[in-house]
Amino acid sequence: MAAVAELKAVLKDTLEKKGVLGHLKARIRAEVFNALDDDCEPRPSLSHENLLINELIREYLEFNKYKYTASVLTADKRLSIFMHFSPRIGSTCSSIGQTVSHP
Repeated sequence: MAAVAELKAVLKDTLEKKGVLGHLKARIRAEVFNALDDDCEPRPSLSHENLLINELIREYLEFNKYKYTASVLTADKRLSIFMHFSPRIGSTCSSIGQTVSHP
């Protein structure tokens, strides 16, 4: 029985080190949210400003290596289309009349 416990521990450590375990947990969370999402309830459309805010949040998460949290954010059906094909922040800001300064 100890061999099985050791095998589980080694397997868990290996999956955590490779990032697989975190990815699986994030994917499960995203699927749970999708299952709980009520498609019958209409949602308001996303404005350019809200899309910009969502993109900023996603970039912040990815910059700080919160890739699993970012994957849950982008798993939202309404956001996934925009997040995968959205322009970078500079062009998004200019499309809504804002300017972005780069250090």
